[in-house]
Amino acid sequence: MRQSLRRLAVALLLAGAAMPAIPRGALAQDAVFPPSSRFGFAAPADMVISKRFTGFERKGGGAVVSVVELPGPAYTEMEQSFTDETLKTQGLVVRSRESVTLADGMPGVLFTGEATASDAQGVPAVNKWLLIVGGTDVTGLVIAQAASGVESEEAIRSMLTSVKLRPALGLDEQVAALPFRVGDPAGFRPLRALAGNSVLMTLGPRDQIAAMEQPILVIAQAFQSATPQEQRDGLARQALFANQTMKDFQIERSQSYRQNGIDWHEIVARAVDIPSSTPVVVAQTIRFNPDGYIRAVGVTRADQRSDVLPLFRQVVDSLQMK
Repeated sequence: MRQSLRRLAVALLLAGAAMPAIPRGALAQDAVFPPSSRFGFAAPADMVISKRFTGFERKGGGAVVSVVELPGPAYTEMEQSFTDETLKTQGLVVRSRESVTLADGMPGVLFTGEATASDAQGVPAVNKWLLIVGGTDVTGLVIAQAASGVESEEAIRSMLTSVKLRPALGLDEQVAALPFRVGDPAGFRPLRALAGNSVLMTLGPRDQIAAMEQPILVIAQAFQSATPQEQRDGLARQALFANQTMKDFQIERSQSYRQNGIDWHEIVARAVDIPSSTPVVVAQTIRFNPDGYIRAVGVTRADQRSDVLPLFRQVVDSLQMK
C-alpha cells in the first residue's frame, strides 16, 4: 500500500500552480461537503465547491483545497511514511508537523510548508498544507495551496481543522451527486461512483467482474479548456491508448460527428484485456462541452460485440448535463 499512497501524494502535491489566495474573511458556520465526499469543511465565503476535482477553489481562480478518500488503515501507513524527507521528494518542504484532534475526536496530522523551489523565473512561491485525517472507516488526504504572502496561515489552518466526517453515502446518493445524468441505462447498472465525477457500470448480475465476464462501462467528466476541433481526434486516441489494462489496440474507426447540436468523437477498437488475455472490443465516445468533456469507455468480450455495442451507444446518447 505504501507505494500507491506515495504515488497519490505526488500527484496531489505537484498539481496546480502558484495562485492568488483567498481574501481574508469569516468562515462559514456549517461544514460544506463536496458532492459524494464524506469530508466537509467550514470554507471561506468566496470558496466554492470545485467542478474540476473533489474539493474547493476560489471564485475566479486562487486558492484550492482538494480531498481524497482512502481506506481506514491508510491513516497509520501515511502517519509513519510521510517523513520530511519523503515529502520533500514529492514537492513539499515541511516547516512544521503537528498532531491535531479534530471533530468528534478524529486524529489528524497537519503538515505546513511550501512547494519545492521552481527553476522557472518569476514563478512566485507557493505555500502548501497537507492534512491526513483518521476516521473510523476512512482516511482523508487533504491538500491546500496558496501563493506566499497573500493568505494567512491561520485562515488555511482554520478551514482544514474544521473538517467534519459524515456517514458513508449510499451508491444511489453518490450517483445522484454526479455532474451528469444517464437518461437510459439500457440495462446497465452502477457498481461504483468515483471521485464525484465518474461512475462504473456493468451489464449482468456480478458485482465482482473477472476475466471480462460482463461488459463494463465507465463514464467520467473532465473540466478543462475547450478542445479545438483539430485536436479532438488526437486527444481521443491518446486517452484510449493510456488505458493500462489493455494492449494491442487496433482501431476500426475513429470519427467525429455532431448530434443534437453537440460535438462528439467516437472510437471503436479491438484490444486484449491484459489480466485475462481475453480479446475485447472497446467503444470510446467523448462528448465535448464548452468547459471540458464527458468520456464514456465501454469494454466487452469480442464475442459479445454485436449485442453490446448498440447498448453502449444507447447509454451514451442519453447522457445529459445537470
